[in-house]
Amino acid sequence: MSDILRELLRVSEKAANIARACRQQEALFQLLIEEKKEGEKNKKFAVDFKTLADVLVQEVIKQNMENKFPGLGKNILGEESNEFTNDLGEKIILRLCPTEEETVELLSKVLNGNKLASEALAKVVHQDVTFTDPTLDSIEISIPQDILGIWVDPIDSTYQYIKGSADIKSNQGIFPSGLQCVTILIGVYDLQTGVPLMGVINQPFVSQDLNTLRWKGQCYWGLSYMDTNIHSLQRLDSTRKNSEARSQMTENTSSEAERSHPFSAVISTSEKDTIKAALSRVCGERIFRAAGAGYKSLCVVQGLVDIYIFSEDTTFKWDSCAAHAILRAMGGGMVDLRECLQRNSEMGLDLPQLVYHVENEGAAGVDRWANKGGLIAYRSRKQLETFLSLLIQNLAPVDTCT
Repeated sequence: MSDILRELLRVSEKAANIARACRQQEALFQLLIEEKKEGEKNKKFAVDFKTLADVLVQEVIKQNMENKFPGLGKNILGEESNEFTNDLGEKIILRLCPTEEETVELLSKVLNGNKLASEALAKVVHQDVTFTDPTLDSIEISIPQDILGIWVDPIDSTYQYIKGSADIKSNQGIFPSGLQCVTILIGVYDLQTGVPLMGVINQPFVSQDLNTLRWKGQCYWGLSYMDTNIHSLQRLDSTRKNSEARSQMTENTSSEAERSHPFSAVISTSEKDTIKAALSRVCGERIFRAAGAGYKSLCVVQGLVDIYIFSEDTTFKWDSCAAHAILRAMGGGMVDLRECLQRNSEMGLDLPQLVYHVENEGAAGVDRWANKGGLIAYRSRKQLETFLSLLIQNLAPVDTCT
């Protein structure tokens, strides 16, 4: 249903405005600064501010979608709980109120009576946002609303968000850290099959005006349902393909290093040594480190790298669903790394795509929704098959994911 995707794009932009406001408005920024200091907290301070920002973004997404599409709200799940209890035992349910004044009143309870901060935050929460994309406007597709589930990661890479570094230099377009690594992730999946159908990645901090210090963002989306595959980078992709076709007609100027190491990959700074050693033999020096699962997936979506690989079990459904849906629309996907390494490709087994509707058996808490076998994000199945073949050849004969 393209109407749902349009609304998700709109609410993701509203969420990005909240994330930017919390960095740019003095009353709110001071609360972020306080977060980075050690020491005692005021007992009335119901919640640390980064969590408040997360929950507020999540609730804005959830309640805006429920208002527009009644019944959908119950199927929207996220990382954060909206119930807080402070050290005095006061229980506060954070929600989006009908009016700005009511939201100010509720936020004041959470923020220990900080009226200035509450008013600044409520204003951006209730501000109307418009968002249009000509590519999306060209399609009409009907997906039954009752089969849809939604995963939300309101602010992915909260450490980078709180740290707030604005002067990090990119490495071939990829930022190792900094505000550019912060993303808002909304992924829609089929409740019955777990297959991702729609994804929105909003990057609130892409470029900063050096005069006003205001940030501008960028939004990426994709839809993959039955025979329809459409995404926000299609015009860019067609330009890139034309450019590639022209370059093939001219002399091949690719370096010897690129020919001997045809793949590029983005990884976590905490990646295992066994994976890093194998990758260095497959990718050579074309390995990039970056913060944030959402941002690393976005690097694959943007075509900055071929592969995002992560062997740990510390990403979750809300981290991967949005990018997975966009990559499906592009002809790629996201697979379970451990299962890929154990799979016999000669037997013609399907690639083990991540699914989003089933809890991990025997797990508790957030681990119920962890991507337990690690993951690989990719844009091309053919590329993935070749990459996996090379990776397996270069891995030491041990189980890398246990």
